[in-house]
Amino acid sequence: MVIGLGIVLIVLGLIFALDVINIDTTVVDTGTLGWILLLAGVAAIVVSLIVNHQRTRSTHVVEERRDGGYPPPR
Repeated sequence: MVIGLGIVLIVLGLIFALDVINIDTTVVDTGTLGWILLLAGVAAIVVSLIVNHQRTRSTHVVEERRDGGYPPPR
């Protein structure tokens, strides 16, 4: 889910950074906003991949016994 958000942020960042859409604003510099969104998208993807990798490495193995745990009869 975070990878999708990262991709959306990268796309929006590239749109603003490369001036695909010209928005005349005096409050915010769209080029800087684009690069910030681009870096945030890359960071979101990297963090998501690291967390996913750690989650797959730390799986717990559960051993199931079917003998009831009693010693064998003599």
